[in-house]
Amino acid sequence: MCIAAWAWQSRPGYQLLLLLNRDEFHDRPTKPVGWWGDGDDQKILGGRDELGGGTWMGCTRDGKVAFLTNFREPDPWSGSRSRGELPKRFLESTKCPSEFAEEIVKEADQYNGFNLIVADLCTKSMFYISNRPKGKPVSLLEVLPGIHVLSNANLDSPWPKAERLRKGFREVLASCRDEALCMEDIVEKLMCDKTKAERDMLPMTGCSPELELEFSSIFIETHRKQGLYGTRNMGALSVKTSGEVSFYERYIENSNWKEHVFQYQVEQL
Repeated sequence: MCIAAWAWQSRPGYQLLLLLNRDEFHDRPTKPVGWWGDGDDQKILGGRDELGGGTWMGCTRDGKVAFLTNFREPDPWSGSRSRGELPKRFLESTKCPSEFAEEIVKEADQYNGFNLIVADLCTKSMFYISNRPKGKPVSLLEVLPGIHVLSNANLDSPWPKAERLRKGFREVLASCRDEALCMEDIVEKLMCDKTKAERDMLPMTGCSPELELEFSSIFIETHRKQGLYGTRNMGALSVKTSGEVSFYERYIENSNWKEHVFQYQVEQL
């Protein structure tokens, strides 16, 4: 399902600060964050879903960033295209965020519910695309500077877990206003939170109240009929105004939590 929070063009010294938890079945084949692409051109830095071939969050040396959350709905379409291909397609493309967003609008009905963010750090452009709620026109919005949250409803929807993350993110950024940010510490403080919402605050998505409760925390861990499901990748991306990028990931491998950090410089920023 996933949840993300980010500060876009609003923190002195930084273009982007992004936190994202990926929620998925633990037995789904997945590669942790690394450089990948066609042939010798390893352009994309991100994790990879080995089943669908796409990613939930990635970035490139030429300043592109994309990430995705699923839209919660009770009866997903089994014949849909993999949503993970959407960030991958943008990261591989030469289109600007607005052009790519307009392209996806035309084919959005081929996917189950999604929320997609695409951005270009060099042009300081970020767009949001969503094909839900059903029966409504596809959403296409430019994301304005500020702090934003995205869970499994539309952008900045005030779900309890999203508001909890937004509040925590604001407080963390305010507390270290004049200090260097340690994204590893922020992940530990905010993205490992297992606090569930009050039952009377749960969203109504058509799913059962029991499922809504299990999915109401920032960090999810629950047993479903298909197996263990929950947060298995936690990512933190920071991009300084100088173009210095740091991508930290904490991930599960063979039932053990591991972590690593990748750093690079955005070209032509």
